[in-house]
Amino acid sequence: MDKLATTELAPGTESPQSSAPQLANHKVKIKILRQRTCNERDQKNKLCGGHLKRWYYITDTTEQKCGDVERAWGRSAEVYRCEYCKTLYLPNPEDAKVNVAGTGRTSIFGFLPTAKDAAKEAAKDAK
Repeated sequence: MDKLATTELAPGTESPQSSAPQLANHKVKIKILRQRTCNERDQKNKLCGGHLKRWYYITDTTEQKCGDVERAWGRSAEVYRCEYCKTLYLPNPEDAKVNVAGTGRTSIFGFLPTAKDAAKEAAKDAK
């Protein structure tokens, strides 16, 4: 895999990507807080800009032949991959895990409880 040029930082500053553990056949970075697109640059210093998508490497036939990611992080690690340049991104530890749909309600035997049901149950417990 060819080494791609990246932007240079001022002396003495450390990029969060520099602390990412590198694999033999993959370029690995750590996502910036709330990052959704690739920030990798090519030889002409042009941004890739591909979407970062959750990568389920266990089902990827190409990765099964290589096996680097599974050996390094196990079978169920959260890994994102750029759709164009295939750079791997690890999740940012500061990024909060947000469920877009919300937490939902607890189901009792497949039915969603209502406020009335909860009040009736509380009344039974009080007796």
